[in-house]
Amino acid sequence: MTQKLRLGVIGAGLKAAEYAASWATMPEIEFVALADTTASSRQRLIDVCTAAGAAAPKSFEDYREMLSKCRDELDIVYISTPHAFHGEQAAAVVEAGIDLFLEKPMVTTVAEAETLIAAQKKSGVTVVTAFQGGLSPLVIDTRKRALAGEFGELIAISGMIWESWAENYAGHWKQEPEISGGGFMFDTGAHMMNTVCLLANSDFASVSAYMNRHGRKVDIATAVSARLKNGAMATLTAAGEGPPGCASYITFFYSKAIVRIDAWGGWREISVGRVNEPREEAEILGNPMKNFLAIRAGEMENTGSVEMGLRFARLWDAIKESAAADGMPVRPAE
Repeated sequence: MTQKLRLGVIGAGLKAAEYAASWATMPEIEFVALADTTASSRQRLIDVCTAAGAAAPKSFEDYREMLSKCRDELDIVYISTPHAFHGEQAAAVVEAGIDLFLEKPMVTTVAEAETLIAAQKKSGVTVVTAFQGGLSPLVIDTRKRALAGEFGELIAISGMIWESWAENYAGHWKQEPEISGGGFMFDTGAHMMNTVCLLANSDFASVSAYMNRHGRKVDIATAVSARLKNGAMATLTAAGEGPPGCASYITFFYSKAIVRIDAWGGWREISVGRVNEPREEAEILGNPMKNFLAIRAGEMENTGSVEMGLRFARLWDAIKESAAADGMPVRPAE
């Protein structure tokens, strides 16, 4: 019988509770400990585990106490806390020598990404960011085929994402800049930016951006025009105010083909010449832990690596800097 992997959770919010319902029933996983500053959130996650027939995990208010007392009892930690806390918490887990499954976005700045990369290189643990798009079979297949040259040279990228986010998250921590790290572009828009970073297979050379808060504390609408180091051009638009719903459309223009894909990897359309292939659909991941375990076992490419997180962070820092300077072109940090 395969020994269960022992799991700890930092951040027992709704996303963690949603995932826990399936993780608690996985034969590969044993919930050992959880940490959250809110007692009701801790109890909710405990109840999810026990309802699934699993033992109640140990409960802590401070994640540092959990790591200190349970260090030798943990194989994996999943972090699902507000964005601004990711950098410090992720570094602590990695420095403790524990494999890490980190909710998106990885961190909020380039400096935090570089700190995490240094810690990961020193400890040698596995770190994966939980972007559904980055773990989607359609996105992974597109990346492999693009890298193999099947589509030809990448010429341009056009990405758009929208959601009635301003209304949906009114009063939520996601609209508090001190802990969110940004607004709509950094939250839902992160899915678009990450899928673009992954499939473009290039860092950005120059970024120009504009933002509009529409009366909120954080950005609601963002427009980006950029040039990648591989020569491709990119435009990215995020609209966080509008009718109910949420969708994305990213088009990659290659010299031999056009690939349209959803930021979450839910669907893909490929056109070669005058031939439009049928739309392919994949279920958006409801249990990304299976992908994390496959990456940990060396059975999948780590498309949520710390290096990919650094590429994303460089783009995001450049977007913020340019938008603050009214669209002045910015060369991302190297």
